[in-house]
Amino acid sequence: MDINDLRSAVTVLSLLTFLGIVFWAWSGRRQSSFDEAAQLPFQDEQPSTSTREPS
Repeated sequence: MDINDLRSAVTVLSLLTFLGIVFWAWSGRRQSSFDEAAQLPFQDEQPSTSTREPS
Protein backbone atom coordinates (compact mmCIF):
# COMPACT_ATOMS: atom_id res chain seq x y z
CA MET A 1 0.00 0.00 0.00
CA ASP A 2 1.49 3.30 -1.05
CA ILE A 3 0.51 6.88 -0.25
CA ASN A 4 -1.92 7.10 -3.18
CA ASP A 5 -3.98 4.20 -1.81
CA LEU A 6 -4.16 5.96 1.54
CA ARG A 7 -5.22 9.21 -0.13
CA SER A 8 -7.95 7.38 -2.05
CA ALA A 9 -9.23 5.71 1.11
CA VAL A 10 -9.35 9.03 3.00
CA THR A 11 -11.17 10.67 0.08
CA VAL A 12 -13.81 7.92 -0.05
CA LEU A 13 -14.22 7.99 3.74
CA SER A 14 -14.62 11.77 3.69
CA LEU A 15 -17.25 11.57 0.96
CA LEU A 16 -19.23 8.92 2.85
CA THR A 17 -19.06 10.99 6.04
CA PHE A 18 -20.29 14.07 4.20
CA LEU A 19 -23.16 12.19 2.58
CA GLY A 20 -24.10 10.69 5.95
CA ILE A 21 -24.30 14.16 7.51
CA VAL A 22 -26.38 15.46 4.60
CA PHE A 23 -28.85 12.57 4.85
CA TRP A 24 -29.06 12.99 8.64
CA ALA A 25 -29.70 16.74 8.36
CA TRP A 26 -32.40 16.36 5.70
CA SER A 27 -34.19 13.43 7.33
CA GLY A 28 -37.85 14.01 8.20
CA ARG A 29 -37.35 12.92 11.80
CA ARG A 30 -35.06 15.90 12.47
CA GLN A 31 -37.39 18.54 11.00
CA SER A 32 -39.16 19.42 14.26
CA SER A 33 -35.87 19.73 16.16
CA PHE A 34 -34.40 22.01 13.53
CA ASP A 35 -37.56 24.17 13.41
CA GLU A 36 -37.39 24.58 17.18
CA ALA A 37 -33.69 25.42 17.06
CA ALA A 38 -34.31 27.98 14.29
CA GLN A 39 -36.63 29.91 16.63
CA LEU A 40 -34.15 30.11 19.53
CA PRO A 41 -32.69 33.54 18.60
CA PHE A 42 -36.16 35.08 18.68
CA GLN A 43 -37.29 33.73 22.05
CA ASP A 44 -35.47 36.36 24.13
CA GLU A 45 -36.79 39.37 22.25
CA GLN A 46 -39.12 41.70 24.11
CA PRO A 47 -42.16 42.84 22.14
CA SER A 48 -41.87 46.47 21.20
CA THR A 49 -44.52 48.82 22.62
CA SER A 50 -43.79 51.42 20.00
CA THR A 51 -44.10 50.87 16.27
CA ARG A 52 -42.50 54.21 15.45
CA GLU A 53 -38.85 54.16 14.41
CA PRO A 54 -36.48 56.43 16.32
CA SER A 55 -35.40 59.51 14.42
